[in-house]
Amino acid sequence: MEIGNAQVEIWACSQSSPEHPDRNEDAAGCWHLDDGSIILAVADGMGGAPLGAESSAIAVGGLGRILDERGETNDLRPLVLDAFEHANRAILDDSTGSGSTFVVCELVDNRVRIYNVGDSGAMLVGQRGRVKIETIAHSPVGYGVAAGLIDPERALAHDDRHYVSNHLGSHSMHIEIGSSHSMAPCDTLLIASDGLLDNIAPGELVDSIRCGSLGRASEQLKQLCTQRMDRVQANKPGKPDDLTFLLARRRRS
Repeated sequence: MEIGNAQVEIWACSQSSPEHPDRNEDAAGCWHLDDGSIILAVADGMGGAPLGAESSAIAVGGLGRILDERGETNDLRPLVLDAFEHANRAILDDSTGSGSTFVVCELVDNRVRIYNVGDSGAMLVGQRGRVKIETIAHSPVGYGVAAGLIDPERALAHDDRHYVSNHLGSHSMHIEIGSSHSMAPCDTLLIASDGLLDNIAPGELVDSIRCGSLGRASEQLKQLCTQRMDRVQANKPGKPDDLTFLLARRRRS
């Protein structure tokens, strides 16, 4: 699906895991505000259906309500942080033991800021393949990759890759706030649940999205993930899961 305005092209994809095609525990949102700012969000519910689906819906739905009620302010940072905190409290108040990852990207005046809890993630890639921003998965394996102790591609097959150490619905939840980074024309922003990130190696992701048609990149990622979820191959990542991602690219003026 394509969304967007004159400055930013956005494609969205979300589908259920082949192991439970009747439900999807991911949620996603895209908001184009009246000042031209864009907010993108992906949440991945934890705890199994229906609990996981409810938790991800709380996160994305709550962000939407806060943005709708923002009044005259154009300062998005406190609004996004409120959305994280409100979602965390709401999921804890449910007392079901469920949770959700949550990653939010704001695009304001050609700049990107990423807020993250959990192992959903985001990256900003230049047209030549330079990775300008990449979030760290909040997990033992993710921190091991960031520290250089675990090879990124080997991490996809690590025995502990499913363990998440930070998520909504936790008393120790903490929000990672990235710095504001310039988004040049033709840069591509990816925001995704681990259904994508656990099935495609980082180098493959970069090669798929850095240039060419964004619609074609979206379809390529969807097809490759579907193939790997359906038929696990030796020496290739393969983890059946719900798949959700958003791609955004600044158009040339």
